[in-house]
Amino acid sequence: MKAYSHPNIDFDPLEEQEPDYIEEKVKLLGVIVLSNFEENIKDILRQITSNPLIIMMCGVAGSGKTTFAQRLETEGFVRLSIDEEIWKVNGRYGIDYPAEKYGDYQVEAERRLQNQLIRLIQDKRKVVIDFSFWQKAKRDGYKQLIEKAGGEWRLIYLKVSPEIIRKRLDIRSKRFDANAAFPITEDALTSYLNGFEVPSCEGEVVIESI
Repeated sequence: MKAYSHPNIDFDPLEEQEPDYIEEKVKLLGVIVLSNFEENIKDILRQITSNPLIIMMCGVAGSGKTTFAQRLETEGFVRLSIDEEIWKVNGRYGIDYPAEKYGDYQVEAERRLQNQLIRLIQDKRKVVIDFSFWQKAKRDGYKQLIEKAGGEWRLIYLKVSPEIIRKRLDIRSKRFDANAAFPITEDALTSYLNGFEVPSCEGEVVIESI
């Protein structure tokens, strides 16, 4: 496919957001709201593609992927989330199933969502894939899957400092839902950050929160 490029977009504080929208995002993120959030959404919605548009979210836990994806959902995109699929099918982490089963359930959930993604593309639906896509090989695999099914992908990388991520995860640790099924420890976060393969020259849109 033709690569899509975009200059880095900086996120500033709250002043450019609508009051109700700020309240919603503060509740979700607990910290800085991205000032160009709506402009970034509009950039995506303005894109004209000959095939169904598939947005691949990319970023570590706490980078704001789900918030961004949920906003696209309000514009008619179908949102696919492994965590929500597990919550729906298998229940609550550590309560309805033992923690050691989580990895197996991730694999099963992703397989179901891949099949759903193919069907949605065939039905000409717009989709946002609310995954972390932390591995380049995984990103490449999904790009091929999307193209083969007849869709066009856009890779949205949310670049966020570890300091902001820690603040967001601290807020998130006080929730218990599909997108906050278990607390992410400092050791786990360090592992995520060290293992994350940052997109580079992959046709990505980089959105940076500073």
